[in-house]
Amino acid sequence: MERESSDDEEDRLNLIEENERKLPSRSGFQIEDFKSRLPTHRFSFNKRYLFAIFPPLFILLIYFTTDVRNLFSTSISIVKSDSDSDSPTDRMRESELRALYLLRQQQLSLFSLWNHTAFPHSPPLPSNSSSNSTLDFSSRQDLFSSPDFKAALLKQISLNKEIQQVLLSSHPSGDLSESVDDNGDLNSGAFSFHTCPKLNQNMSQRPTIEWKPRSDKYLFAICLSGQMSNHLICLEKHMFFAALLNRILVIPSSKFDYEYNRVLDIEHINKCLGRKVVVTFEEFAESKKNRIHIDRVLCYFSLPQPCYVDDEHVRKLKSLGISMGKLEPAWVEDIKKPKKRTAQDVKAKFSSDDDVIAIGDVFYANVEEEWVMQPGGPLAHKCRTLIEPSRLIMLTAQRFVQTFLGKSFTALHFRRHGFLKFCNAKEPSCFFPIPQAAECISRVVERANTPVIYLSTDAAESETGLLQSLVVLNGKLVPLIRRPARNSAEKWDALLYRHGLDGDSQVEAMLDKTICAMASVFVGAPGSTFTEDILRLRRGWGSLSHCDEYLCQGEQPNFIADNE
Repeated sequence: MERESSDDEEDRLNLIEENERKLPSRSGFQIEDFKSRLPTHRFSFNKRYLFAIFPPLFILLIYFTTDVRNLFSTSISIVKSDSDSDSPTDRMRESELRALYLLRQQQLSLFSLWNHTAFPHSPPLPSNSSSNSTLDFSSRQDLFSSPDFKAALLKQISLNKEIQQVLLSSHPSGDLSESVDDNGDLNSGAFSFHTCPKLNQNMSQRPTIEWKPRSDKYLFAICLSGQMSNHLICLEKHMFFAALLNRILVIPSSKFDYEYNRVLDIEHINKCLGRKVVVTFEEFAESKKNRIHIDRVLCYFSLPQPCYVDDEHVRKLKSLGISMGKLEPAWVEDIKKPKKRTAQDVKAKFSSDDDVIAIGDVFYANVEEEWVMQPGGPLAHKCRTLIEPSRLIMLTAQRFVQTFLGKSFTALHFRRHGFLKFCNAKEPSCFFPIPQAAECISRVVERANTPVIYLSTDAAESETGLLQSLVVLNGKLVPLIRRPARNSAEKWDALLYRHGLDGDSQVEAMLDKTICAMASVFVGAPGSTFTEDILRLRRGWGSLSHCDEYLCQGEQPNFIADNE
């Protein structure tokens, strides 16, 4: 409260200075006093010499002891103050200062109210479903925990600050810049809050299992569903299966799957566990002297086809010199309706004494989902996350943020290509008209108080251009920043260029994910595995914030086209 007291005292002193000025006391230089201090010795010469000497001495004394210019300016100021002490200008200033004092009191009350409201403990990203907008005033705690209530409260605090700045603008020293810290968070002396604080995830208390594989037992991962993001989620689940079955996980070959070594730090996984738990396909083939045989191929899903593997993928496996038995469904499981399974179910159905087994695509598998999706994952390790971008991609992302974005920014994954039909097949639809999306984005940016937005999108220029023109905060456009094309004058992407990784679509996608995972606040695309992989990184890195959400979360598109 020291700052509050000092501000009140400053206002009071300003009022006194404007309205209660007093005439100064008598001048320090008085002729009578001067004469009284002069020696009273009698001079033996004529008085005419005395009068000839005294005036020059008198002038010199005045010159060295008095600032004549300040003396006259002070006199003029006093006269002016006396004549205008009750002028409309002074009355206006007094009213302004009084209003400023009242606004400060209101702001402190709002800060106090804010600090007495508790953030909800549940995760900030529920499914994108419509919600009842009617607040239940019968529950005071529910009201205080409502995100809408907090957003309205924050808006009032921001408006209050803006009014104070306007009132102070007429004063030479008026500035409220000290009320915003380096993180873009408002503060006022003893009262402060983060507009979008990080989510406390208590990672130290997460339940985990140890991954201690037998050195001669392997699990061959098969991931075929969707794009790279789907495959990374599939790999994470395969790691969980390998830990349950005490096996070393074999990363698929780039001739059968993606080139994971270009986007992931595979050796990072072994370092985090402190032992060899994953090997590349090349390492596995060398250990088997290129005579690779998969003893059993177990299918997690039996429908619509075993292991989600078609004939073309079987031919690709055999072209790698891999011999394998027939596909064996472990149970009846439909990929469209996956059942909830437990770790014990997996052990019971997939345990085997065979040296090498393969398990068909587990992307859609619903096994201990809360355990698998927790921050850091289900396995005991000493790192933030096990599946992380490569060191080169991490450094490039950091350099991009330092060059274009800075410490505080909002990241937006704006999925559009092929998303219209996909979303309209869902209930409710997740494809929003651009004006509605822009309004939702503007609200998030207002809460987050970030100056720029990093845009990760596959949208056409016509859509991103319209979006940029509509994302407005306080009458100003909020810049939407995308990664520019390579320019030799810019050095932020030099590492990728030097290592031959520039222009690789999968490297660029992982770079986008990494930048989004580093953001102060993230807005994702509902139903997108690209977004889900970003959230996985944010959970592991501890960068999830209370303002993270899906685009237009809790709303439905205000217009939906008919189906074909």
